[in-house]
Amino acid sequence: MTAAQGFPAFSAQQRSTRGRSWWAKAWVQALEDTSLDNDQLRRGRRYANSGQVGTITISPGRITATVYSPEDTYESAVRVDELSADDWLRFQEQVAARAGHIAALLDGEMPHSLVEAASDAGVTLLPGIGDLDPSCTCDAWELPCQHAAALCYQVAWLLDADPFVLLLLRGRTREALLDELQDSSTRPVEAGVPIADVVTTPTAELPEPPGLPAKVTIDQLAVAGIEPPDGFGPATFQLLVLDAARRARSILNALLHNTAVPQHLDEWQDTVRLAADFPQLDAGEDVALGIQAWRYGGAPGLDVLEHTWAPDAAEVNRARTELQAADDEVVVTVSGNRLTLGPDTQLRLDREGRWHPYRLLDGVWTPSGPPSKDALVVEW
Repeated sequence: MTAAQGFPAFSAQQRSTRGRSWWAKAWVQALEDTSLDNDQLRRGRRYANSGQVGTITISPGRITATVYSPEDTYESAVRVDELSADDWLRFQEQVAARAGHIAALLDGEMPHSLVEAASDAGVTLLPGIGDLDPSCTCDAWELPCQHAAALCYQVAWLLDADPFVLLLLRGRTREALLDELQDSSTRPVEAGVPIADVVTTPTAELPEPPGLPAKVTIDQLAVAGIEPPDGFGPATFQLLVLDAARRARSILNALLHNTAVPQHLDEWQDTVRLAADFPQLDAGEDVALGIQAWRYGGAPGLDVLEHTWAPDAAEVNRARTELQAADDEVVVTVSGNRLTLGPDTQLRLDREGRWHPYRLLDGVWTPSGPPSKDALVVEW
């Protein structure tokens, strides 16, 4: 039930060690927040990409691998607490509460809602600061050393491919968890169908999803004769109905293709979006800057216009170092997610890892170009 599982060594490659999925990024965050030596992390990233980590073995509570370096060969390990029997029981109850949870796991996804529901039930799936316990046969005193760090970075790649890797580390194999779910699923989900039957039904037996309707134009809207609400003229009412139809279509498209649905916006953000999409709406001068931010960077662009936040210090420092290396005359100062380059130039990091360029115009920091993942290639 708790057999170890081996994963073939990764070949040398240039690949982000940050992880693509949000749960892999959370794993990397736990590693880097625990570390007291950024140099060891930097070397660990280089080891991970250079193919110097051997076969990774994951068993409940433990990850191990041989790491090859020019001077020697080392055995690195990382320990993580297993979940208790009571923890697993509460976790299974959360999975069984929604058939979509186990379906998402089988599709290689770790839903936010599952992790949050498990956390509410007192079950912590993703590690936090101090939850990773690295060790290595090298003589380095840093925790993690470069060899254990390389191992952890490659585990993030495994997590990207299969979230069951995390569940194995916490104490359950894929097969054991599915068996336990089937054994415990006596409560009917719909019309007397046990949950185990629902989550194991082959996809081919499901009905075909509906097709995506064609985009509607304003001339096709059936709003003639409908009295607009107070304060709305007929033309404005038509545009709002058109926008609602487009939003509904984009949500349906996301659901049909298993992609992210449009981000929820507050009232001001949605006002900016509407004003950017429909210039004929008179939104007023107070949203002009927001419209510019939205057109360059969407909702994340609007967020960095309005707010500062505290990103990963290592990511910000890496960008600052690269900018100063590219131009040794530039002086870069850091404030939260903002890098200021001289008196009138600034880069702002959004929560998706993109840098937004800003210029100081007439005393106002103004969006001046589209964002980029690389701070060095931002278009001003």
